[in-house]
Amino acid sequence: MSFPTTTAGLRLAAFVAVPVLALTVACGGNDDTTGTRSHDTVADVPSPKSKASEAASTPSAKPAGKSAYYDAQVAFVQCMRAKGGYKDFPDPKLSGHLDWEKIGEIGSQPGRNDGIKAGKNNVCVDELRASMAVEPKRDQQKSYESMLAHAQCMRDNGISRFTNPVMSGGNAVPGGDPNPASPVYDHESPAYKEARAACKSKLLDGLDGMQ
Repeated sequence: MSFPTTTAGLRLAAFVAVPVLALTVACGGNDDTTGTRSHDTVADVPSPKSKASEAASTPSAKPAGKSAYYDAQVAFVQCMRAKGGYKDFPDPKLSGHLDWEKIGEIGSQPGRNDGIKAGKNNVCVDELRASMAVEPKRDQQKSYESMLAHAQCMRDNGISRFTNPVMSGGNAVPGGDPNPASPVYDHESPAYKEARAACKSKLLDGLDGMQ
């Protein structure tokens, strides 16, 4: 599956397309948190905004007890809205993971795909890297099992060439379209969307963007 064309299954592996990133499917924290901003400050430019417009441009307040990962994801979302050209970029989930289904729907709109990874001209890449640095480590075996169940479900629902994930170097590597560079499947087709909807529950939280 390729990041630019899917509405409900953005693959995090597609972030490799951002030259300065080294994102892997492991999604474990491996950098420091430098660059992470508090979610209480959205933009430095004062303007006479109404409360309604402020609510539309600012992620909801941090839930009690949430981690540095949630803060970093909120900072990334703020950047995407204030600088990245996506005022409708969705809030992170309470778990801290991004809502890839909603992000995919935005990126699939005409003319809105180019900056969906890290904002126009990669303006939010620092915030993205900061959030990746503090993302909690995953149990790779559980991730593999989840993606394997999802791949089987996709095939059972008519997407017959959907490939299985593999384990490589201790990390779960997603499956999906057998030829991501030149996709075999039309991710916007009704059949594909129906299969995605039917199999959505097979993926653990945060894996929905991986295959």
